[in-house]
Amino acid sequence: MTISRIACVHSGSAKATQRFTELAGRYDFLPPEKCDVIVALGGDGFLLHTIHNCLALGKPIFGMNCGTVGFLMNEYRLDDLPARIEAAKEICLLPLAMEARMEDGRVQKGLAFNEVSVTRHSGQSANMRITIDGVERLAKFVGDGLIVSTAAGSTAYNLSAHGPIIPLGSNLLALTPVSPFRPRRWKGALLPHISEIVIENLDPDKRPLAATADFKELFNVASVAVCEDPSNTVTLLFDHDRSLEERVIAEQFAF
Repeated sequence: MTISRIACVHSGSAKATQRFTELAGRYDFLPPEKCDVIVALGGDGFLLHTIHNCLALGKPIFGMNCGTVGFLMNEYRLDDLPARIEAAKEICLLPLAMEARMEDGRVQKGLAFNEVSVTRHSGQSANMRITIDGVERLAKFVGDGLIVSTAAGSTAYNLSAHGPIIPLGSNLLALTPVSPFRPRRWKGALLPHISEIVIENLDPDKRPLAATADFKELFNVASVAVCEDPSNTVTLLFDHDRSLEERVIAEQFAF
């Protein structure tokens, strides 16, 4: 890609602010609405916020790590930023669309590039029914919750809950239990990316649920429908020596 106009946003942390000042002293940045590409300075969480905040602009995003883990970020370097961006590899991510029906009948929606989670919102375990593409697959799940994860998000909350790491391009979603009590030995499922997953609260009066799409939280949820949304995509840019595909594969061998 040919880059002539760059915007830069940062998380506001001391480290990210310092890096932004360094870059702004060397490069002429424009507002995100007028740029060809957005540079995001921060950690993985800030990159996720940038994706959501700038989704309507349709601009590719080049993240540079000024946080901690930085799994979705490139290494911070001051030199040769335009050349790095022009040589970067593009990765297109598709989000999950969440449609939550609340206990009062309202319907609320959200997008998740990492995962949608449905978890207990009380001291008691959640009781949930799982339906996939209109077929009941689990009449009653008892546990702390369920996670529906994209491939890009499979190394985040999904992995912490002992879910599978999904290579990019595999066209799969992960359905992962959180602290399952019944069925005790159920490890979750890998599903085609075109699946529609519906999770219903079997006991909303005594066992309320919360639903989260990335960082959007909803409470007192009666049911949640989740499916891939190809109408909302984001392009992330990666240095060739920091390819996201390679990092996802390598994570399966990390100890």
